[in-house]
Amino acid sequence: MKKVELLAPAGSLEKAKIAFMYGADAVYAGTSKLSLRTRAEINSDTLADTIIYAHSIGKKVYVALNIYAMDEDYAEIESEVKRLDKLGADAIIASDVGVINTIKKIAPNMEIHVSTQANTVSLHAAEFWKNFGAKRVVISRELSKDKIKYIMENKPDDLDVEMFIHGAICYAYSGRCYLSKYLANRCANQGDCAQPCRWQYNITASEVNNPDSKINIDYDEKGTYLFSSKDMCLIKQIPTIIDMGVESLKIEGRLKTEYYLATIVNTYRTAIDDYVKDPKNYNADKYMQELEKTKTRGLTTFYFNDRNNKDFQEYEGKQYNPNFEFGGKVVETVNGKTSVEIKNKLSVGDEMEIIIPGKIEVVKFKIEKLWDYETDEEIETINPGVKDQKVKMQLPIEVKEGWILRRKK
Repeated sequence: MKKVELLAPAGSLEKAKIAFMYGADAVYAGTSKLSLRTRAEINSDTLADTIIYAHSIGKKVYVALNIYAMDEDYAEIESEVKRLDKLGADAIIASDVGVINTIKKIAPNMEIHVSTQANTVSLHAAEFWKNFGAKRVVISRELSKDKIKYIMENKPDDLDVEMFIHGAICYAYSGRCYLSKYLANRCANQGDCAQPCRWQYNITASEVNNPDSKINIDYDEKGTYLFSSKDMCLIKQIPTIIDMGVESLKIEGRLKTEYYLATIVNTYRTAIDDYVKDPKNYNADKYMQELEKTKTRGLTTFYFNDRNNKDFQEYEGKQYNPNFEFGGKVVETVNGKTSVEIKNKLSVGDEMEIIIPGKIEVVKFKIEKLWDYETDEEIETINPGVKDQKVKMQLPIEVKEGWILRRKK
């Protein structure tokens, strides 16, 4: 069975470290101005640090330079390509043919991954990108398993295929949308999407000869969020995807929390490894239960199983997680007390879970005592007030720096 890559988002150096710790083989990060997530925390310096760190532990970093560029952008693009080549980025993710052509000219040895924004939905398109210099294509989320299988069975052996397996689905076809620019003057195709598809809308009508006379149209509680989609989740389809030979499985979410990353990456890591070790006994239920502990919209397989599927509309228009939240991140353990960087209110008596890298089973415990980080005095509760605020507690197992704790609400 061919080894499959698990690819995770890295909106910052710290998030990259969490993704690697919990099992990612590679991460993708954006440039500060030239990717489709310019509001992520990665900047020029932290991107360099991320690449250095990844290579020190045998991991990879792919850098997104996937805006649709205007002519005035190319001076900066050329400078960025030179910098990424010097830094040793493992690949550049791009969608604009002009940008790809620039990469080929300036950094001919750089691996090129064609972004999902390029809308690769066929073998013919994949072969075009291969002939144009691409090492990998990120196929569109809209493809069914039969379409993917056909591409995998007929593509050139030296062309890799990457596909999304988890995360947000853009309402626009393969993410190419102008709604944000129209409504908020923030262009999605240049990295500044305001996500207006998640907004709540009122539907109105006006009489043709009297356009100022607007009347609200009646609609039920599920008729409000017109453009919002559920999140993709293909955990149950992992056996099918691996058997098809897809080279890289991608998780969406450069703006997500470290808690989200730890949960999602760890779950898919263990699912992949468990299936490879024992294909006959793969049971997706336990992985699904873990995924549902994150803050998420409804989950859908989108078009993977059925091209006519209509069950991916998120009528509530919001993310939810009624049972769990980000508790904190382990900093260090000294004299039996573990310092934890808190992310939500913690109190004596709270029920907690430790997410262990490489294991789907969590360790549950109840907070028996809390100590103030500075004074070491016992306290009953602590609320997040400042960045990097810490508290001390006793944990039931030996833990490592960076491990994530979740709190049961």
